[in-house]
Amino acid sequence: MTRSWQWSLATAVLFVAQPAHGQTLSRDALVQALRQGGYVLMMRHASSPREAPDKAAAQPDNVNAERQLDETGRATAAAMGDAIRALRIPVGEVFTSPTYRARETVRLARLPNPQPQPELGDGGQSMQNAAAAQVAWLKNKATEFPRGTNTILVTHFPNLSAAFPQWTAGLADGETLVLGPDGRGGATLVARVTIEQWPHLSR
Repeated sequence: MTRSWQWSLATAVLFVAQPAHGQTLSRDALVQALRQGGYVLMMRHASSPREAPDKAAAQPDNVNAERQLDETGRATAAAMGDAIRALRIPVGEVFTSPTYRARETVRLARLPNPQPQPELGDGGQSMQNAAAAQVAWLKNKATEFPRGTNTILVTHFPNLSAAFPQWTAGLADGETLVLGPDGRGGATLVARVTIEQWPHLSR
């Protein structure tokens, strides 16, 4: 069974899993690994109320009054993006759920050239189970490791938990699964990083 360890810093928690080669990454080693690229970062969108806003409370560009980020979600998404740039972590392809709350997470984090992907969406049924095709797409994407950059996907908890039940227990809003190659053509969990933890990785 994969062992893991954790530490707390302010209100953030970082889980670093034991890689397939048997060496546990320290926080600094995780940052150095991400700087070299070759990882897939699967992220749950930032904090969002479970109810859609009324028209008066909707963001001006939220024309369909979809669920949107709350104040915490907006602040942490922006801080996460700032931290990724400050840490000099290269970002290549960015895929996002077409939902407003996911696209808002990507926009506030200022992640480059996001591509809306239907397989990352909620199918118009917020918080419902993911379809088999979505699960298959996520599992396949988890094994497409880029060279020299990192791929980021922003999606929803039902999608992540259906595709990776072994890694997603208690996955918080905005939390990221950092996946790397397992040496057998598949993916392994390298770390779980809460959205609040990113700014602390450089300290």
